[in-house]
Amino acid sequence: MKIKHLVVILSFLLASTFTYAQHLPKESRVPGGIAIIPLTGLNSSIAPSTWYKGNRVMVIPSKGTQYSDKSRWIAIAGIPLSAKADKKQHLKADTTSFYFDVKDKAYKAQYLTIKNKRHVEPDPEDIKRWRTEKTKMVAAYKSWSTPDQPAVQFSLPAKGPYSSPFGLKRFFNKQPRNPHSGLDIAAPHGAPITAPATGVVVDTGDYFFNGKTVIVDHGFGLTTMYCHMSKIDVQIGDRVNTGDSLGAIGKTGRVTGPHLHWSVSLNNTRVDPILFLNQ
Repeated sequence: MKIKHLVVILSFLLASTFTYAQHLPKESRVPGGIAIIPLTGLNSSIAPSTWYKGNRVMVIPSKGTQYSDKSRWIAIAGIPLSAKADKKQHLKADTTSFYFDVKDKAYKAQYLTIKNKRHVEPDPEDIKRWRTEKTKMVAAYKSWSTPDQPAVQFSLPAKGPYSSPFGLKRFFNKQPRNPHSGLDIAAPHGAPITAPATGVVVDTGDYFFNGKTVIVDHGFGLTTMYCHMSKIDVQIGDRVNTGDSLGAIGKTGRVTGPHLHWSVSLNNTRVDPILFLNQ
């Protein structure tokens, strides 16, 4: 065999070996971040059933990653913004327990003025509507599907500057509210919103706070949400590929102007979308 052909074959095999290495999200063991945990000692041919804070966790083969010498499987767990640095985090895979630490992270504060007072102090009917919508969204966050290849790296779903990063401590009309659970991308009204990876649409709606919304299931407990849209181009059950249209930028729901609120949920935990981007 000629040397040139041998080099080509070896290069191909090396690239194949690192299927996951090029696609793992960035680990960040902070509130709102991601922990990548080698499941040491679990060597069965079937991925172990893995749970963290009552939610099932994504597990993928370690082959081809920097963790391949530690375990056959790795867990990729989303860490809630409420996680405390002084408390060991407990993850259970089959009957084996794993523990990991979380470091503190100081998120900045953001003060917004909302013109629609009901979006700051909802009336009883608004609250009833919001609770119904929240139940639907949580069911979508908890979607569990098993595609052949997990999508663990994303492209940006819209073009524009980041107007509000993930994790901001938010104040609406000077009143404290939940931290910002996504990444805001500023873009003109009507600009396209596209799927960042392959997935299936599991929820759509026109919600009180989120406006026109789409949620996509990417498999193994990983979902993405798109809010404040001006229009929706997909329906529940639609399969989308990277770059397919989901809809358009808008200013529906609780907003101060047109933008996309893009949220990433891993094991029913909102995490920083930046960690999934190929940068």
